[in-house]
Amino acid sequence: MEKHWLLRARDSSFLRDPRARFGMAVLLLALLLALCAPLVAVDPSLQRDIVATRFLPPLSTDQHGTFHLLGTDRFGRDVWARLVFGARVSLGVGLLAVLLSVAIGLAVGAAAGFWQGRVGITLLGLTDFALALPRVVLLLLLASLWQPSAALVIMVLGLTGWMTIARLVHSEVRTLAARPFVESAVALGVRGPRVLVRHILPNALTPVIVAAALGVGNAIMLEAGLSFLGLGVQPPTPSWGNLIASGRDTLVNAPWVATAPGVALVLVVVAATLLGDAVRDRLDPAQRR
Repeated sequence: MEKHWLLRARDSSFLRDPRARFGMAVLLLALLLALCAPLVAVDPSLQRDIVATRFLPPLSTDQHGTFHLLGTDRFGRDVWARLVFGARVSLGVGLLAVLLSVAIGLAVGAAAGFWQGRVGITLLGLTDFALALPRVVLLLLLASLWQPSAALVIMVLGLTGWMTIARLVHSEVRTLAARPFVESAVALGVRGPRVLVRHILPNALTPVIVAAALGVGNAIMLEAGLSFLGLGVQPPTPSWGNLIASGRDTLVNAPWVATAPGVALVLVVVAATLLGDAVRDRLDPAQRR
């Protein structure tokens, strides 16, 4: 069998790449804050005296002695608390949507690449048809037909993002199926499904890992866009998209309400993209620029 992609990644000095270090640091910090949100922030829906606590600037303390690192919004809710609890929703939706896309794309691409004939032609035709549909329009259509929720956003993003992965896996499986180690396994009497699962798919994961790493940032951005338009996660549940939407009309007198989640969103998306580029270069040196 060819050298496994995990061994190729381990052999390289991955952490010497500044893109990898930056991406991993930002994503790990965001994940840590999201997981530890109840420990580092107050209840994001906590409201006291709205008139006295609304639109407090960052680094201020209200009349109850509560410190607000990033200030408060129009309802006197702590922006920092809503930011870290919103990270749970935004990061969770992005990661789960990518996992769903990878699962579907891996299954469809592997089946289409390994079993030629009607099965492969049908699956490729389905993939090409789905690729021809404009994703943003489809996202808006599906999100507007049902009651918006985090589960719906995950399903919509996952079911509209698997086609590129399926195409990548199909191409990789077709190439690997003609390699000597696969032909040797077939000659030894190993059956088709086992050849696919044990010998081909482990060596076809490189483009899948890269596409998943790059897709996380895209999924988080799409979730934020849907929530910003009111078609994603609905208030009072915080997500970075609806936090930005809630502060868009107070950019002059209270810019921190929209700026904080906006900066967090940009940092996480850039970190995911840079990490994906670093992973691509390490796992597939031929793609280096």
